[in-house]
Amino acid sequence: MKVPNSKLYDVIIIGGGPAGLNAALLLARCLRKVLLFDSGKPRNYKSQALHGFISRDGINPLELLRIAKEELNKYDVSFEEGRIVKANFFENDAFEVTDEEGKKFYSRKILLATGIVDQLPPIAGIDRLYGRSVHHCPYCDGWEVRLKPIAVVGGNGKSGLGLAVSLTNWSDDIVLCTNGKSVSRDEMEWMDMKEIKVETRKIARLEGRAGQLEKIIFEDGDSLERSALFFSSDKFQRSDLAEQMGCRFTDNGLIYTDKYLQTSVRGIFAAGDAAKDMQLAVIAAAEGAKAALVINKLLQKEEKKFHRAKLLRPI
Repeated sequence: MKVPNSKLYDVIIIGGGPAGLNAALLLARCLRKVLLFDSGKPRNYKSQALHGFISRDGINPLELLRIAKEELNKYDVSFEEGRIVKANFFENDAFEVTDEEGKKFYSRKILLATGIVDQLPPIAGIDRLYGRSVHHCPYCDGWEVRLKPIAVVGGNGKSGLGLAVSLTNWSDDIVLCTNGKSVSRDEMEWMDMKEIKVETRKIARLEGRAGQLEKIIFEDGDSLERSALFFSSDKFQRSDLAEQMGCRFTDNGLIYTDKYLQTSVRGIFAAGDAAKDMQLAVIAAAEGAKAALVINKLLQKEEKKFHRAKLLRPI
């Protein structure tokens, strides 16, 4: 069964964060027929501000996405809200994707910009502070708590030692809370050398008001006053589509891609946090742009003739 051209997109982009939106922008400017799926819940949806993105430093992450979508209005990009739950190969080198409602869509290429999810440490009170005074990335939020007392918490087998050391850029008052996990002699000597205090007691809860952390309460009733907390824990793929399609993964659980952002499966590309370990919004946006250019060039090679411009009316 051949998909009618009227129903066949050049590219389906799954994920409406910086990577997916920037890819859509570049592909639209290449006169490509693009469909973008957005679940509406990016990784940093609880954050109050996004940093390190030139010309947009300090912007609310959701506002950045709103502006990006607004910029796409003048281009012929199709949007669908919701989540793609299934993807598979179709005939004639096409892909078929299915959303939550069972609707099917078809494309020549797929770009996965689905992102990842951070697993919060299981500590009472952390959820209501996350994104305001509890963070996972010092490059994103370290400057805002510079010179203040900071706690670091590991989780899910991660000690947090490396994160604690990296935060010495921003503060001289760092306490590593292992939450009941023991610390080896070598690790303790490393922390002593870096002048980082170590607290091994189990944490009962976090206390604070209006999103601002004030105290860490331990199970024995003692407390530690802190202005911010950074955690190091597991991350996992937001979507299982790459696994469904048989894409290869790295040892860190990221989607494997080559230098052209091509996955191990022909015709499927991946960009942004789902595929890279340097996870900043500005990097994700750049990767989305790179993937778009690579996909367009690949489509050009596959097309026998390229008369797309002739189909357009003069502006």
